[in-house]
Amino acid sequence: MRLLSICLLLSISSYAAAGDAVAIGYNADGIWTAVTYFRSATPRGGKDYKTEEQAREFAMRDIRRRSQYPPTTVRVFSASEKTGYVAVARGQNKFGTDIHGVGRGKSQGEADRKALELLSAAGAGAEEKIVYRYFSYGSPSSPRRVSDRTGR
Repeated sequence: MRLLSICLLLSISSYAAAGDAVAIGYNADGIWTAVTYFRSATPRGGKDYKTEEQAREFAMRDIRRRSQYPPTTVRVFSASEKTGYVAVARGQNKFGTDIHGVGRGKSQGEADRKALELLSAAGAGAEEKIVYRYFSYGSPSSPRRVSDRTGR
């Protein structure tokens, strides 16, 4: 059975700063093949500080380079310029369709909870799990979401 990815959609206005991005790759049939992220690992001025735009570019590049099954389409489904914790979660609905969600918070526990709440709200009742956890440096401003499927 094909597993199509459903990503949660929440859109907010945008502007560039620093932060992170989560990308997903799809094959020609629209089935997701890989999910990855890229983040600012150091505060502004540090060696591993990335702008939000750079994080999006690196996440998309990493999907293309690292995917076991090369994607035909790559999309950024979450990006933020806010400093904080992030959790990327995956689960399945009753039809076996994969659902991805991204939670963000002031603690890792809060980010995890938000990501899992998004999955539950989207009908993912099976095989819910956190697939990535990370901390990203950005600005103290509001998060940016690019045709986002994230939790806040």
